[in-house]
Amino acid sequence: MKFGEKLRELRKQKHLSQTELGAAIGVSLRTLRGWEVEGRYPKQRELYAKLAEVLGCDVDYLLTEKEAFITDSADRFGYRGERDAKALVEDLTGLFAGGQMAEEDMDALMLAVQEAYVEAKRRNREKYAPKKNRSAE
Repeated sequence: MKFGEKLRELRKQKHLSQTELGAAIGVSLRTLRGWEVEGRYPKQRELYAKLAEVLGCDVDYLLTEKEAFITDSADRFGYRGERDAKALVEDLTGLFAGGQMAEEDMDALMLAVQEAYVEAKRRNREKYAPKKNRSAE
């Protein structure tokens, strides 16, 4: 189940409208609709904690490893990092669609590729970004 589907289901269980949930966590109705309908994700990690608190669930339920990777990439590398991470997750997910690989192996491969991606981005930043623009990690 995707983040937006989980969010909608939990919100309805709590009998909250999108407007009410948005007000409770400090985001607009448009933002909440983007999460539920358009497949977007919260940009700040603390929003997951606020959602989990209001909806009475565990943060880990809302934040899968794939979503955590996308959010972390956005935090570390900005819009391009988020865009690239989403594309990478979609491409890898497509590779697994045939069902020929065990679930544990798919997870291990996904994590290995994610780690390689982050390391490559870090190296490129060190190599090509001007020293004054590099952020401490």
